Amino acid sequence: MPNIKSAKKRVLVTEKKSEQNKAIKSALKTSIKKFLAAVSAGDKETANALYPQTVSDIDSAVTKGILKKNNANNKKAKLAKKLAALNA
Repeated sequence: MPNIKSAKKRVLVTEKKSEQNKAIKSALKTSIKKFLAAVSAGDKETANALYPQTVSDIDSAVTKGILKKNNANNKKAKLAKKLAALNA
């Protein structure tokens, strides 16, 4: 444990932000898994309903610094491709 007051504060802030980041990333993964489960089940209605929310979650993660922009675009493109294949 650090002795300097500012270093102690940094430890606390880092722990808090790590927990927040972990929660956001976990929710994002859950959202993606739900969408992929709907696609693999062949459920067009559910997949079409979940797609905008999933993309929104991905964009939200980018603005919060959890994902990089290119990584998010790659994920969104893959999801869009799966949705297009399901609707075709």
